[in-house]
Amino acid sequence: MCAFDLIELDGQDLRRSPVEYRKAKLAKLVRIPRPGIVLNEHYEGEGGIVFQHACKLGCESIVSKRLGSPYRSGRSAHWVKVKNPKAPAVKREAEEDWGSPRWIKNRKQTAVTRGEY
Repeated sequence: MCAFDLIELDGQDLRRSPVEYRKAKLAKLVRIPRPGIVLNEHYEGEGGIVFQHACKLGCESIVSKRLGSPYRSGRSAHWVKVKNPKAPAVKREAEEDWGSPRWIKNRKQTAVTRGEY
């Protein structure tokens, strides 16, 4: 398991705390190696360059989070996930979705917004 965020610790709600504070707390918790858990690496830099390197390493995706941002469940303007289309997990996800009712519904919605229907 890759640990990448911490939203609660010892009963303290950390969701309103900045992402860098939550990650620092998380790093302290997992600094001692344990079987089955590793701290997800954090890289600062231009997103496009980080993404290119992640793709070369075969990573599934990168997630960019705005510094100072609180935790929000679901989609948020404070974070962006960019998937590597060549990663096996992403390919498998696309293959499994192909032709599914969800895929068909999403395709129709996209076509409508483009004026194709």
